[in-house]
Amino acid sequence: MLTGDYERALAEDLTGWPFDRARLQLTYGAALRRAFRITECRPLLRDAVATFDSLGVTPWADRARSELRATGETRRRPIDALSLLTPQEQQIAGLVAAGLSNREIGERLFLSPRTISTHLYRIYPKVNVSSRTELARTLRHPT
Repeated sequence: MLTGDYERALAEDLTGWPFDRARLQLTYGAALRRAFRITECRPLLRDAVATFDSLGVTPWADRARSELRATGETRRRPIDALSLLTPQEQQIAGLVAAGLSNREIGERLFLSPRTISTHLYRIYPKVNVSSRTELARTLRHPT
């Protein structure tokens, strides 16, 4: 496939076909890498890795990660942020991601808002975030 063919294919609306789009990004990114067009191939390979990870197709994600590593960039496999949390922290983090305030979470779990605040203080460094918004984003799209 020629460069123009890849670009035309990627310009198509493939939103309903994320796996196929990621495979196309991987193939095109690998072709660009082999043509020593490193700066052009990295965004494609990054997107492919992210899509494969989100779809849970580990062999494809590993292959895309390997191509990305060959460009000199490293991307570690994402860790599941929830697995680092205690069951109560997981519950609180889920409620934060749902948009509840500390007071609302406390009422649901029969805890004080200050206790919820303390839990969040412990949750943030475990999942490497610094705000409620980042926590919610991390729990929705772990990358």
